[in-house]
Amino acid sequence: MDFLANEQAGSVILILCTIASLIIANTAFGPDYVNFWHGHLGPLTVELWINDLLMAIFFLLIGLELKRELFDGELSSVKRALLPVIAALGGIIVPAAIHFSFNQGTPTQAGIGIPMATDIAFALGAISLLGGRVPASLKVFLVALAVMDDLGAIIVIAVFYTAKLNFVYLLGAFAVIALLGVLNRLRVMSLVPYLLFGVLAWYLMFRSGVHATIAGVLLAFTIPFKHNAAEKISPSNILETMLHKPVAFLILPIFALANTGIIIDPNWTLKLREANSLGIMAGLVIGKPIGIALASYAAVAAGICRLPLDLNWKHIFGAGLLGGIGFTMSIFITNLAFAGDMQMITESKMAILIASAMAGIIGFIWLRIMGAPNQGDTDLDTMDLDE
Repeated sequence: MDFLANEQAGSVILILCTIASLIIANTAFGPDYVNFWHGHLGPLTVELWINDLLMAIFFLLIGLELKRELFDGELSSVKRALLPVIAALGGIIVPAAIHFSFNQGTPTQAGIGIPMATDIAFALGAISLLGGRVPASLKVFLVALAVMDDLGAIIVIAVFYTAKLNFVYLLGAFAVIALLGVLNRLRVMSLVPYLLFGVLAWYLMFRSGVHATIAGVLLAFTIPFKHNAAEKISPSNILETMLHKPVAFLILPIFALANTGIIIDPNWTLKLREANSLGIMAGLVIGKPIGIALASYAAVAAGICRLPLDLNWKHIFGAGLLGGIGFTMSIFITNLAFAGDMQMITESKMAILIASAMAGIIGFIWLRIMGAPNQGDTDLDTMDLDE
């Protein structure tokens, strides 16, 4: 699959950019390097232009992927969608509960959303490295899980990380999105008006106080998708294909360079013992696999859904481990949760990097050892979802 190939190569570039950024930040050039990202370019810092504008394109791609899955993918059937949807809910709620248990009633309680997120690029990149050692349906399950997890993160950002609302600008943004919805209904198939008005929607959303990246997701759902089975491509398909490589090989690496330039404190290991760091690491490394596995098991035990024929609980737990790779989305939420508090942002990022590396390595090893497809299991827990 080209999609998985992009994610695999993109995840390698992300790792290299992160390592390079950490090394540069901790050399004699470190202060200048960090100051560059925090320096102003017009009304915003370079870092904010990346996090607010370039990442809106990333969120546009996430929205397009979610739309494809809902209309023509793994989430298009209720039976097929239930398992990854319920698994994603478990993978959101349990890590959040773990972080909350460490930080309840403290200023760092605002970081509750940090361990909720899964980095779709890294998670899919890791599983693609396993090739045929894992079942094909596990890759599909992880794609659907990661997309639903991202949707959860988007909702969390919109609801809990909005400081002040300017209703005039917010209504203006929704009016532009509504206009694009009308163009969709009229089957206007050119991408030009959607992209032009999308820029306007981004600006209005930015001024409204709601994080501007939400405009990218809303824009995705206004762009025409396949109208009927006879249509092979649509503006939504075209744009998604166009964005995959720029996002994987340009936008996310730039995001990594801008957001992982961390000057490491000599006492950084002591910071990992603080409540916020413990909540992030425990949430990602422990909470994610437990939440995803328990939620999936409860749904299957209740008869709501069933596992695909070639999957077992070892596979689901392995997918949960890879779900603990927070990175991009977790760092993104960190910037919102602790806006202006550079020390707390730095400490949170260190915890995210360590936890994501642990989750990725453990998940990869687990699935490499335990990930062989089932051979003809027919018990209740391994029957196909569509039966």
